[in-house]
Amino acid sequence: MTTQPDPRDELQRGTSALVIAQTIRNDIQSGRLAHGRQLPGTRALAESWNTSVATINRAMGILAEEGLVINRARSSRIVHNPAGAPSKAGPRIILIGGYPGSGKTELGRIIARQTGWAILDKDTTTRPVVEAALERLGQSPHDRESETYLTAIRPAEYEALIAALTENLQCGVSVIVTAPFVKELRDEAWCDRLAATVTTHGGTLQVIWVRCDPDTMHTYIRRRGAARDDYKLAHWTKYVKGLEFVFEPRIPYVSVDNSAGARPLQEQAKGLLSEMAVA
Repeated sequence: MTTQPDPRDELQRGTSALVIAQTIRNDIQSGRLAHGRQLPGTRALAESWNTSVATINRAMGILAEEGLVINRARSSRIVHNPAGAPSKAGPRIILIGGYPGSGKTELGRIIARQTGWAILDKDTTTRPVVEAALERLGQSPHDRESETYLTAIRPAEYEALIAALTENLQCGVSVIVTAPFVKELRDEAWCDRLAATVTTHGGTLQVIWVRCDPDTMHTYIRRRGAARDDYKLAHWTKYVKGLEFVFEPRIPYVSVDNSAGARPLQEQAKGLLSEMAVA
């Protein structure tokens, strides 16, 4: 049996091999370091941990004994955690966009109920923090139109939402994400990054754009009575003129119609899941 190094001795030289091993072990078992991933070289790891090559080798030795790391030639090592690998099908990501009042959140909830997958709605996830930040910046907590919101707050909202999406991916968890995504889905580079992130983690991406006529949207927005919609309702004609009702995302997508008279969302959701071969 290999004798473990005394952490008191290693702390004199820098970060302990036991601490490094524990941190990397946690990253492997939590899915941050996926099964089959190649770890950086010994010297690169030593630099990132601000420690010696010898300490890194001791940490890697601990992980190798546990079977979590496989050593290969020339200090090359790969993560070995087949039990933590995602299922063969991989996690599914359904990203649902649409203008406010289009019914995207309702569609997301319906799909979540049909699949049992997690749902991340932008307003539910970020609203309390957004409102607090706007107040600290001297704005109304319900502002969604000013330059302050659009340039200082909104980018952080979406960054947090995608970070939560990515964390679910790393854990192999299928998730439904709902937000307007208007700016994002017309940005080809953003769409490419999203697709690459999902693919990197072995997932499958389905983008849905929810369409809705202005009268039905107006009814939905008025009925939900959210303070953040006050400006839209007070300037409805001007607001609607600024919407792009023939909007086409810069990524493969499917369209769902939630206008009055359209097929019920539950039926459309069931059809989408059938096409995705989701039981």
